[in-house]
Amino acid sequence: MTATPSSPDCLFGLLRTRVCTVLKEVLPEIDDAIVARVEVTPTRDPAHGDMATNAALLAAKPARRKPRDIAEELVEKLAQCPEISEVSAAGPGFVNMTLKPAILQNVARTVLTRGEHIYGRSTLGEGKRVNIEYVSANPTGPMHVGHCRGAVVGDALANLLGAAGYQTTKEYYVNDAGTQVVALTWATYWRYLQAIGTEIDAETFAEFTPNGLQYQGAYLIPVGEALAKEHGRALATDEGGVAPQDVWFETVRRVALEHMMAAIKEDLSALGIHHELFSSEAEVLKSGQVDEAIATLDRKGLLYEGVLEPPKGKKLEDWEARPQTLFRSTEFGDDTDRALKKSDGTNTYFANDVGYHARKASRSDMLIDVLGADHGGYVSRMRAAVSALTEGKTGFEAVLCQIVRVVKDGEPVRMSKRAGTFVTLRDLLDEVGRDAVRFTMLTRKADAQMEFDLNAVVAQTRDNPVFYVNYAHARCRSVLRLGAEKYGADAVSEAALAQVDLSSIHAEEELAVLRRIAGLPRQIEAAALAREPHRIATYCIDLASDFHALWNKGREETSLRFIQEDDQPASMARLALVAAIAATLRAGLAILGVEAVEEMR
Repeated sequence: MTATPSSPDCLFGLLRTRVCTVLKEVLPEIDDAIVARVEVTPTRDPAHGDMATNAALLAAKPARRKPRDIAEELVEKLAQCPEISEVSAAGPGFVNMTLKPAILQNVARTVLTRGEHIYGRSTLGEGKRVNIEYVSANPTGPMHVGHCRGAVVGDALANLLGAAGYQTTKEYYVNDAGTQVVALTWATYWRYLQAIGTEIDAETFAEFTPNGLQYQGAYLIPVGEALAKEHGRALATDEGGVAPQDVWFETVRRVALEHMMAAIKEDLSALGIHHELFSSEAEVLKSGQVDEAIATLDRKGLLYEGVLEPPKGKKLEDWEARPQTLFRSTEFGDDTDRALKKSDGTNTYFANDVGYHARKASRSDMLIDVLGADHGGYVSRMRAAVSALTEGKTGFEAVLCQIVRVVKDGEPVRMSKRAGTFVTLRDLLDEVGRDAVRFTMLTRKADAQMEFDLNAVVAQTRDNPVFYVNYAHARCRSVLRLGAEKYGADAVSEAALAQVDLSSIHAEEELAVLRRIAGLPRQIEAAALAREPHRIATYCIDLASDFHALWNKGREETSLRFIQEDDQPASMARLALVAAIAATLRAGLAILGVEAVEEMR
C-alpha cells in the first residue's frame, strides 16, 4: 500500500510535491489519477543519489511517449528546484535526485525544533477511528509466551497508527462465557475445598466435574484460599464435600474471573501494556447484540436455511449434516458460507463473534484483530460479516502472529514454575526484562516464526539488536554530557542546538546519518499502511548502525570527532547531530513501547 506522504517533516513528501508539479508542467493534460500514483523513494544505491521517482514511467503510456524522453524533461526542470544539487535520468525512465547538503543538515534542526514526541508524526490516518483488539487471552490461567508476541505486536501497532494520525482504541475481549470458564470454575472450587481442609485429590474430584479437571496449576491455590477466607465453609457441604452447583458456582466463577483478570492485567502492565477497553463476552451475549446482528443480516437477505458441504481434509467449525441458518459470506469474498445458528436453533461461536464485531464496528472505521497464526481461516469470514453489517463502511483486517520458541543454552525452555506446563509471560519478564522482551518480539515480521534466545537478548554484542540500539542511545547521551561539561548545559539543550550553524556537517558518514533520520516520517507511514511495526525496530537498528559507524570513523579521523577541542562551532554542529540522532532513536523506540537508556550498566 502507498499513500501521499502526510507528515510535514517528510522530505520525500516535499520532493514528491516538486516532482508532481513538474510532471504537470511537462504534461499539462496528464490525469490526476496518474499523478496520485507518483512515488519518491530512496535510491537502491546511494551512489545514484538520495531519492528516485517513477513519474516518467507512470506517465509514458497515457502520454504515448517514451519514458526516457519524459524523464529527460523532468530532469531539466527539477534541476531548478532549490533542494536538489544533482538530478539525472537512469535506466528506462527513472529520475535520480541528490539533495543539497543544507537540506539534509536542516533535518537535524527539524528534529530538535519539533522534538521526539512530534517529529515524524503524520496526518495520514485523518483521524479515522481504528479499534485494535489484541491479547484477549482466555482468563483461565497465567499469560504465556504465545500471548506475549501478540500483546507486543498489537500494542506497538496501536502506537504506530497513533503516530500516523489514526484515532486508536486498544481493546481486550474477555472470553468469560465459554466452556473453558466452566472448567476454570470447577478447578477453582477444587482449590477452595482444599483450602478449607478437605482432602480430595485431582482424580477423585474430576469425577464430579462435567469434563474432567482441566486446570491443575498451582496458580489457583491463592484463589481457593481467598474464597475460603471470605466464605468459610459456606460453599461446601457440612462435611466439606462438593455442594450442589447452585450453592457455589456463580460465586466461585465470579471470584475466579476477577483473580485471573487481575493477574492478566498485572502481567500486561509489567509488559507496558494498558488496554483502554475490556469487553465481556458474557455481557455481549446478555445485551442481545448477537441476535440483533443476525436480524440485520436477515433483513438484508443474507441468511438462508441449508446444509453446507462437508469439509474436505479439515475440520470446519460448527459443521452439521443437518439444515442450519447460514450466512451468505461467499458474496463478500469468503470461500464458503458460514453457519450462524445450529440445527437446534442455538447460536454458533461464529455468531457470537459476529455480534461482538458488530458492537466494535458501530464505533469504528476500521477493526484490526491481532490473532495467532492458527486463526488464519477466521479472517475471511469475519471480514465478510463486518462488510455485510456495515455495507463496507467499516473495514476488517487481521494481523497474524506466529509461534515463539523460547531457548536457553541451546535447549528449548518448556516448563514454568508457575504454570507447570508452559513458559509464562512473567517468566520471560523476570529473565530478561520488559524492554528486551518488547524489542526482540518486534525484530521480525509478526507472521514469521521466532526463536527467542534468552542468552542472546541479554548479550552485550553487536549481534544483539536490543543492546546495539540501547548502546547507540547511551553513547549519544554520553557525548552530550561531555558537551555539557565543556560548553555548559544550556548550550547543549535541544532548543539551543537547534539554532547553531550546521554547515560544517558535510562528511559522507554524517550525511548518511542525516539521510537515515530523514527517513523516519516515511517509515512511520509505510509501516502504518502495512500494519508492520517491526519496520520501526528495523529502522532503529539501521540508525544505530549508522551512528556506530560514524563513532568508529571518528576514532580513525580526528576531524569527525564530535567534540573538536579547538573549534567550538564545529563541535556545536556535531553535538546538534548527536542530539538529533538520540531524539530520533527515542521517537522510534517510543512507538515500540521501549524506553531508551541513558547509560549502559
